[in-house]
Amino acid sequence: MQKTFIRYTFVIITSAIFLIFFINLLITLHTLESQQYNKFYAKSEQVIHTLETNQAELAILQENLDEDYLTRAKAAAYIFDTQEEITMNVEEMAYLAKLLNVDELHVIDENGFIIAASVSRYVGFDMSQHEQTRPFLAMLENDKEEDYLIQEVQPNAADNKIMQYVGVTRKGKKGVVQVGFKPTRQLEAKARNTYEYIFSRFPTDSGEELFAVDRSTGAVLGHSNGMDTDFSADYYQPEQLLECIKGSYRKEKNGNSMYVVVREYGDTLIGLAIPQKNLTQQLFKQAFNILWYLLLVEILVLVLLNYLVKRKVVNGIHLIIQNLTDITNGNLDTTVAAGNNPELKALSSGINTMVKSIISISDRISAIIKISGIPLAAFEYKLDVQHVFVTSGFKELLDISEQKAKELCQDSIRFDKYIKNIINNPLKGETDIFQINDTKYVRIHMSESSNTNLGVIIDISKDIIEKQQMQYENTHDSLTKLYKYSYFKQLASERLQNMPSKSICAIVMLDLDYFKLINDTFGHDIGDKYLQHFSNVMRSMPSEHFLCARRSGDEFCMMLFNCKDKKEIVQYLDEFYKTLEKTPIALSETESKAISASGGFVWTTDSNADIDELLNYADEALYDIKRETKGHFGEYHTP
Repeated sequence: MQKTFIRYTFVIITSAIFLIFFINLLITLHTLESQQYNKFYAKSEQVIHTLETNQAELAILQENLDEDYLTRAKAAAYIFDTQEEITMNVEEMAYLAKLLNVDELHVIDENGFIIAASVSRYVGFDMSQHEQTRPFLAMLENDKEEDYLIQEVQPNAADNKIMQYVGVTRKGKKGVVQVGFKPTRQLEAKARNTYEYIFSRFPTDSGEELFAVDRSTGAVLGHSNGMDTDFSADYYQPEQLLECIKGSYRKEKNGNSMYVVVREYGDTLIGLAIPQKNLTQQLFKQAFNILWYLLLVEILVLVLLNYLVKRKVVNGIHLIIQNLTDITNGNLDTTVAAGNNPELKALSSGINTMVKSIISISDRISAIIKISGIPLAAFEYKLDVQHVFVTSGFKELLDISEQKAKELCQDSIRFDKYIKNIINNPLKGETDIFQINDTKYVRIHMSESSNTNLGVIIDISKDIIEKQQMQYENTHDSLTKLYKYSYFKQLASERLQNMPSKSICAIVMLDLDYFKLINDTFGHDIGDKYLQHFSNVMRSMPSEHFLCARRSGDEFCMMLFNCKDKKEIVQYLDEFYKTLEKTPIALSETESKAISASGGFVWTTDSNADIDELLNYADEALYDIKRETKGHFGEYHTP
């Protein structure tokens, strides 16, 4: 029944279509010439509009460029008038020209000679030698302070290349600053403002000809590429063309018939011509286009007859395929649904059950890791699959929020970038250990292949913190928190070896004055606080210049580095002693005292100097100060 209905429907619709086709062919035949005339007239209107628009744009462009060029010339003059330190050599002139975005930059003195230029061969050129340059000399002959000249585009005197020059007078000094520009935009704009250019860019139909003829002389002002360029045929002459104002057929010299339409535009005749055979082709083309549209409608009607059947089956299958694609890309939360068809419903249910089983396996792996008690998480991803598989504990180990963890797991490319950013910055001295925050450290093992990336993250914060604590205790004094003497010598030796050229450093030995008396009078607890207070002052000094350590007991040492000269070293030491004076320590409830310390220093510019030898020299300077006076510092002097 369905096939019979479709067969009869096809016969009826096809008969109606061919009847409409022949009626349309008769109507189109009578109206084609009128349509072609209107089409030609519209095209000529576009040609005229394009020509007038180009003329207006050219005028605006020239006006804007003249104003812009004058501004750049004034800016150049201002630079030369206000910055006397400019040397005006060729390199600096070229640099200024680049900054001002000009092609040439010249300075002309009161005698009309170019005394500075961005092009070396122009220096010394006499402006009076050429008619192109002579107009600028008139600016030197008047007393106008803000005189200027914007020259038309023309060949320059030196190289005969097309340029435009703008000159302005200098203030407070007789002379002219001149800038030059390659008139690329003006020349391009003028080239676009010709019939030849417009016709070359104007779209034409197959066989169609565009031309413009001077009404008075008959000269051809422009034509499209496919035309007979000698224009010897009679209908190309102005008298014949004027008869085609309303459109008319004319015979070419080869005997072919052409449909010609002409429009007057000032002293110009703008014409369009097309072979008569093209009109006939257009007639049948339009008619057959309508035929094809009607046939398309017929096909659509036949397709709609089967709509319900296709909707029940085809659309449901497409939906299942789309859901399976989402699941393949890692979106395991996708639920497959295929409409009301019982068979497709059963298929969707089976797929959903399979996906739930996969998710269950992932949950069981996470549960096993959690039961083991090991702070561990695993992940797996493919760059061509959006979803990332991770076990529980992932966000805690990497210290990220629930929301960020969710976003990362939904975008494998973003996840890969995040993990690579971590593993590209390992902990100093380690290869696979990474710092997540101030208290969390993890080890990440990763296996990459062409298809899959696997990784394991393990929390080793406790081990790293214990290791760092041991390192700190091995290198720092427990009472003062300063570097231990042995570690200080290691660091000082490294800084000495890496000291920049033209730099100076100093080794300083310090000894607290009267420390035994403080201990005996106020007790060892106050003595310890006395030492701590002194070390706090040492640590308050700028770390980019001070390296401080406790040697033993009440003896301390410092290294001053990254200094320019001895004067700067003495300034830093003065600052240190002033800080001691300004920060007294409370020895009891009623007594406070500024710490007194004696110091000796030795300085060097030799990066190969021996650190032990420098320490000994500083120690000798310290003992000299202790013997003579206390509470000051002194420099080591060679015996």
